[in-house]
Amino acid sequence: MIEDLWLFRETLAAAILAGIGCSAIGVFIFCLRIPFVGVLISHAALAGAILAHFLGIPEIPAALGTSLVAVFLVGPLSDRTEMDLNLSLSILFSLLMGLAFLGIGLIPEPRSQLLGLLWGNILLVTGKEVLSIGVATLAALGVLSMGFKEFKALLFSRTIAASLGIWEPFFFYSLLVLCGVVVSINLQGLGGLMIYSLLVIPAAGAYQISYSLKRMILIAALLGVGASLAGFLFSYLWSLPTGASIVIFSSLEFAFCVFFSPKRPKTAKEG
Repeated sequence: MIEDLWLFRETLAAAILAGIGCSAIGVFIFCLRIPFVGVLISHAALAGAILAHFLGIPEIPAALGTSLVAVFLVGPLSDRTEMDLNLSLSILFSLLMGLAFLGIGLIPEPRSQLLGLLWGNILLVTGKEVLSIGVATLAALGVLSMGFKEFKALLFSRTIAASLGIWEPFFFYSLLVLCGVVVSINLQGLGGLMIYSLLVIPAAGAYQISYSLKRMILIAALLGVGASLAGFLFSYLWSLPTGASIVIFSSLEFAFCVFFSPKRPKTAKEG
């Protein structure tokens, strides 16, 4: 079996790196209470990839470009309309989803490759893609580490962070840009839906069992890697879809964290 798994070394490496990168970024997205940004960015990347298909240009740079455009539209739309940020995310998501599926419908040839950007195919990840995922993950961790104090203040309160002299818009958009980069780079191998689950669920699980932001990031990364590896091995042994298996194991981890959470309200009997 070990020899067989060696054939999937790129898949295992991608699963580990994606689990770390998505989960670490996900903690900040989760604590900002804007988890829907993951769906927005994944559909923006999908729309960019479809546009690239029509124009005959590389998909990943186009996906990254449209992701960043979407990121920088969120804040101004929310400010100009005086709406909650999540409402702005919902409106942009609806527009990008419509554009993405309109583009898919206009493509005459088989659409399986583009639809695969939603579900991904981690089993077919190449060494070059693993390298790209690794660079994106290391870059994201590096930026989060260098600006940790500022990002932490931002999570507590954007208003208070600004009053302390922190350039709040810069750090807020830096988080969104990091999320856009990580999602776009992982899109082809993991697919938008699986990336979204790795952004949100490990962070939500880590939140249940830790009060420290640093420990949350570490626990979320471990949960993301654990779900990725367990999901892959389960799908390998039982010939099941890998992406779906990873999402299911991630959800099971979250249920485990909730059950053993020190934050779980105690019933009168337990008290």
